Amino acid sequence: MNMLRRLKVTVGAALVVGLTGTLAAHADEQFFPLQSYRVGPYAAGGTGFFGGFIDYLNLVNTRDGGVNGVKLTWDEGETQYEVERGIEVYERLKSRPGIAAWNPLSVGIAYAMIDRITKDKVPLITINHGRTDSTDGRIFPYVFPLLLNPYSETSGIVNYIASREGGPDQLKGKKIAVLYHGSPYGKETIPIYKLLADKYGFGLEQIEVPHPGNEQQSQWLSIRRAKPDYVVLRGWGVMNPVALKTAQKVGFPADHIIGNVWSNSEEDVIPAGDAAKGYIAITTQASGAEYPVLQEVIKTVYGANKGNLDDKKRIGSVYHNLGIVNGILNVEAVRIAQAKFGKRTLNGDEVRWGFEHLQLDPARVEALGAKGLFHSINVTWDNHEGDGRVTFQQWDGSKWKVVSDWIAPDWAFLRPIIEKSSTAYAKEHAIKIRTSGDDPVGQ
Repeated sequence: MNMLRRLKVTVGAALVVGLTGTLAAHADEQFFPLQSYRVGPYAAGGTGFFGGFIDYLNLVNTRDGGVNGVKLTWDEGETQYEVERGIEVYERLKSRPGIAAWNPLSVGIAYAMIDRITKDKVPLITINHGRTDSTDGRIFPYVFPLLLNPYSETSGIVNYIASREGGPDQLKGKKIAVLYHGSPYGKETIPIYKLLADKYGFGLEQIEVPHPGNEQQSQWLSIRRAKPDYVVLRGWGVMNPVALKTAQKVGFPADHIIGNVWSNSEEDVIPAGDAAKGYIAITTQASGAEYPVLQEVIKTVYGANKGNLDDKKRIGSVYHNLGIVNGILNVEAVRIAQAKFGKRTLNGDEVRWGFEHLQLDPARVEALGAKGLFHSINVTWDNHEGDGRVTFQQWDGSKWKVVSDWIAPDWAFLRPIIEKSSTAYAKEHAIKIRTSGDDPVGQ
């Protein structure tokens, strides 16, 4: 497998074979099609995340023989983070039997898949990203923005800034600039920042950086003229270290730049050198390899030469750990669904039921070897995200250090906004709004 994985992926690559090295899924296998990206400007995120995801699937197979005897299999199709390629991979792999869920790690690809996966009745997992109103499971039964959606992320960031200033009342009169990636992902939070600015009375300027973000001089000169108290960096890939280095050039302090969840990795700060020291970012999972589940991955997976990362130094990094957590959530959804439907290969609708009952409290998280790695999750049929708890970390020049408690978003403020958007979508697409009894597969 390692030899296959290290082959250079070319444009339009058809397939990278997973653990079994076969193209046919068997009756005792649960299949994960992976729309990964290991080349292009976002390769650092793709290799880390999908590497961690595959490492966890490998751990469950090697250590446990799969989930209750059902082996986990996967194939990768290279997307280069491009929507057209992501859909091509979807169309090519969707006929494989035993598909558990799709995990594209791309807002653009996810948006393009919503109608398709709803028709095909297979879950779409958009961990920490995706369409915000898909949190409303009444309208989006097959879409799961697990852990964090863009609006709850925004609320968490504003709550953190408020805590630094002495409370929400102290935000009035402050200035916040949002530097965002020029993509559907980057633009997703434009409305919610406006609403939060109106609620708390802070000044707001939102500035777009065209893809991929290699040039930002004019944007940072605008920031210097505006003199905001904080800059929120809503970046991705190469945009992030360029932002930190350009901020240093114009004299904006790194400890007043707050990165979003896709601007919080080692790959974002290490290339920026000294310019990144003091930089703060939101996260849903901690970095580091000291957690028992990571130690098991090192011993069982990498010890058997089955690891997916070429550079072992990336074990425990932010993206790798997010992939591990994503693996935990996917596998536990399968396990929960098996408890209801049987210890066998499940169909997509059955796995969807498992995700809608994905409730991992801190005790279960600890039993999985992930205490401290992430907090918990409590998905329900009408809330496909969970609790949205986040923490904040600061780069000290060599590693991330947690600098806050777990912070919850303002759900009382957010849920009506989410439901207004989701119900409008339902009306536009003639979708019946589900009730708690509208789930035949779960009866």
